[in-house]
Amino acid sequence: MEERNLTSVTEVILLPVTSIAYFRVVLFIVFLFLYLFTLLGNLCIMAVVITDRRLHTPMYFFLGNLSFFDIVYSSTTVPKMMVGLAKKVSKIFLKSCIVQIFFFHFFGCTEALLLTAMSYDRYVAICNPLRYNIIMAKNVCFQLISTCWMVSFGYSLTHTILISKLPFCGLNKVSHFFCDIKPLLQLACADTSLNEILVVFITGFIAVSTFCLIFLSYSLIGTHLLKIRSSTERRKAFSTCTSHLIVVLLYYGPLTTRFLRPATNDSLEQDRQTAVLYTIITPVLNPIIYALRNQEVKMSLRFRMLKRKFGRG
Repeated sequence: MEERNLTSVTEVILLPVTSIAYFRVVLFIVFLFLYLFTLLGNLCIMAVVITDRRLHTPMYFFLGNLSFFDIVYSSTTVPKMMVGLAKKVSKIFLKSCIVQIFFFHFFGCTEALLLTAMSYDRYVAICNPLRYNIIMAKNVCFQLISTCWMVSFGYSLTHTILISKLPFCGLNKVSHFFCDIKPLLQLACADTSLNEILVVFITGFIAVSTFCLIFLSYSLIGTHLLKIRSSTERRKAFSTCTSHLIVVLLYYGPLTTRFLRPATNDSLEQDRQTAVLYTIITPVLNPIIYALRNQEVKMSLRFRMLKRKFGRG
């Protein structure tokens, strides 16, 4: 076994998405555009949901929160990744690296739990519409959001505390473009088996359990829709779920496979590739999906554009 230099690591070097200079420039421009679009698109949805009283319903309350988490989730990693593209390497203090891990997992876990709450909201709206306003009252919505925050805080804090207690020495290059648990554990000069087990079991439990709850909600929705004789009513009811369902598939696809793989060199390289999907692509697609497929959001956006146009005229 190769001996490590026991010099304590205080600063970490993050590697860029690619080492080819031309592609770094191209990716920097593309990612900058996508990141700005993420901010603008999600801010627009948040503004519409907050200012339009017709959208003051549980569904859009959750949608506004989802847009907020898309902004902070991508902002946790994308700016540092773009610094790496601009400078070829990006340095970050070890303590700041651990803080980034905390917020990355905190916002990521909260978004997963929020998508689960949104699936429950769709289940109640379709399968129990007469009691929808009672079941999904304002206090219930706030309790669901608060639960998402508290569970995510505990989950992220557990990983952060355990990582902060590890000694780091030797090479200080992280095989990733942002700080994450698996790549950082490669720098530890102590037994990391507990950390690796917790990543698999705790993260796996949250990912699998939330996905199963979402699957259960849509199974019940599907069973209920089959009982509806009118195909028009069936399509109308299911259309309220399609946006959420697409977002769920985009979110869980790369994320689940990423955390349930063992931390080998090949898997870490694959993690770098899939990380681009859920840190950049998914937050960009969410406002597009909801804006294009949701009639009420489109009507509200059109109304505001017309109001501004004629207001100026």
